[in-house]
Amino acid sequence: MVRKLHCEEETGAMKKGDVIVSFRGVRKTYDGESLVVKQLDLDIYQGEFLTLLGPSGSGKTTCLMMLAGFEFPTGGEIWLDGKLLNNVPPHKRNIGMVFQNYALFPHLTVEQNVGYPLSVRKVSAEERAQRVNNALKMVRMESFAKRYPAQLSGGQQQRIALARALVFEPKLVLMDEPLGALDKQLREHMQYELKSLHEKLGVTFVYVTHDQGEALTMSDRVAVFDKGVVQQLDTVDRLYESPCNEFVANFIGDSNRLRGTVESVDGEFCAFRLADGTRLVGRNVGGAKAGVPAVACIRPERMKLASGIAGAAGQNGNTLAGEARGLIYFGDHVRMRCGLPEQDECFVKVPLGTDALDAFAPGRPVALEFAPEHLRVFA
Repeated sequence: MVRKLHCEEETGAMKKGDVIVSFRGVRKTYDGESLVVKQLDLDIYQGEFLTLLGPSGSGKTTCLMMLAGFEFPTGGEIWLDGKLLNNVPPHKRNIGMVFQNYALFPHLTVEQNVGYPLSVRKVSAEERAQRVNNALKMVRMESFAKRYPAQLSGGQQQRIALARALVFEPKLVLMDEPLGALDKQLREHMQYELKSLHEKLGVTFVYVTHDQGEALTMSDRVAVFDKGVVQQLDTVDRLYESPCNEFVANFIGDSNRLRGTVESVDGEFCAFRLADGTRLVGRNVGGAKAGVPAVACIRPERMKLASGIAGAAGQNGNTLAGEARGLIYFGDHVRMRCGLPEQDECFVKVPLGTDALDAFAPGRPVALEFAPEHLRVFA
């Protein structure tokens, strides 16, 4: 199971229903040598919003295309609602699909585009008209029924593509970066709309994106892909707060990286010594042994400006000495760039109105404080 392979922490709260999709030992290669997807075992639950997240070339889109039927697995099995899909063509899978470019027919009106899946299924004209109208109401586009795709904005076309994917009441809906072509403000608005529609309909959504913010905003669970392997499959809060390896910690949200050596191990925690001699305590996530080189990750919002001595146990357990390098304004907070001895530059999230900001000057000494439970050490 995925739990054993990819350090998933699965609880009953993650499951919204029975398993609807199962990947079992799925592999995919295009050249017969390198595997784009490696030994994938994954269950998708009825009614959940699952996002496949990862950088380009990580295998996430290939998994979606295999589920849709546009690609076939080199090995393993894909099951949908108890039926083996390996050799089932796309049009017989009862799966809705929304593409990044929407794939609307330019010569058909909105209502004709939405009604197309019903036409190929030989649904009567009367029923087709009713279901098309209901689908357009669902995405608040009923007044655009007679228009053509070229007469619509990108956001409107996205809504039409979604209505077409839902009109024939599929068992699940697949989305391949459907918001990628939209501007930032519209994309964020559509994220909330998609999540609201999912909650209203209860249909299973499987969504592909490389945008971590998009994944965290909409999903019940996220599968983080890298090099054809699911690195972690978890709820969004656990994925952000408890990444199981360095890749996930750095890919999801912002993380500061500290290089050093594990000095000693005490249960789930370990002492971590930096190159300049600073001693920190953190969670030994990777099960590292004493004496091995390691990387520790800490979120910018978990670090606080404080007065203290590097290496001494401050109010929150750990302190680092550094110097202020610059400020980056984010509207609701400021990110302070800090230089650390023999380490990469780090960032600290500082609330507006913090006294230290009034006295800020580049080169000024600063002390950074954080709790051991928020420092995650990976071998």
